[in-house]
Amino acid sequence: MPLQQGSARTRQRTVLLVGIVVLLAALVLAVVLASLLTHGRHEVSPQMLKWKDRGTTRNLQEVILGRCYNYITAQYPELGDKDCLKIWESLKDAFIYKNPCNITAEDYQPLMELASHPIPCNKSLFWSKTGDLVHRYTKSNQNFLTLEDTLLGYMADRVSWCGDPSAPGINYESCPKRSECESNPSSVFWKMASKMFAEAACGVVQVMLNGSIEAGAFRSSSIFGSIEVFNLNPDKVSEVHIWLMQDIGGPQSESCSGHSIQRLISILEERNFKIICEDNYRPVQLLQCVHNPDHTDCRLCTNST
Repeated sequence: MPLQQGSARTRQRTVLLVGIVVLLAALVLAVVLASLLTHGRHEVSPQMLKWKDRGTTRNLQEVILGRCYNYITAQYPELGDKDCLKIWESLKDAFIYKNPCNITAEDYQPLMELASHPIPCNKSLFWSKTGDLVHRYTKSNQNFLTLEDTLLGYMADRVSWCGDPSAPGINYESCPKRSECESNPSSVFWKMASKMFAEAACGVVQVMLNGSIEAGAFRSSSIFGSIEVFNLNPDKVSEVHIWLMQDIGGPQSESCSGHSIQRLISILEERNFKIICEDNYRPVQLLQCVHNPDHTDCRLCTNST
């Protein structure tokens, strides 16, 4: 009997040892496979993250902080209570180490709250396809503000950023275009900032459109056409003034009676806005003529007596 018990215990130990060896072998195999898979991902990842748009702006932190401090000290000292360092941290947290095609509105919400500020009534100026002209105008006429003249827009104008799930968490080589993925850091940021800018507008608002665009001055797919026009508040905005500007010497593709402008007017009227449309708004046209003084389009006053 004792011999049989000893043999049984020996068999049990043997089975136990075999089981441990099998378990250890399985763990080693799992570690090796995981290592190979991880190595494979690191090898493939850089190829996958080569996007079509420019990468993150170099020295992004210094650029954002410099613009923020300049805005609240030199330009609008009444906003001096804004915390530029917190604003930068909230921007960084919105995209760093994140998939640049999976950015959400929630990622930017803290930034929007930190950087928002009131927009005086009658000053909001929207635009589409008139970027250079509209910003030359707001620089010469302080009575109007575009989104790029707000703190959020001023900091982000012509700046690029996007994250990368692997270290260092920021992609300086390339970022995705909207055509590559809708939920990229730039598109989500500008959509949110544009929505907030439109919601803040009050009194008379202006929009500068390009009447030399062959496809039409008003485009439903633009930021203005898809976001801003639908976030204007009829209870706060009394009138919408459309300034339809044609390039000096350029094609006059559309006037206020044109098809796309009439579509815009119809959208605004359905939302109970009063609308005024003006072809080649004179103060802006004079600014155009500063760069084209001898063009026939700019000789409007030479024959006056």
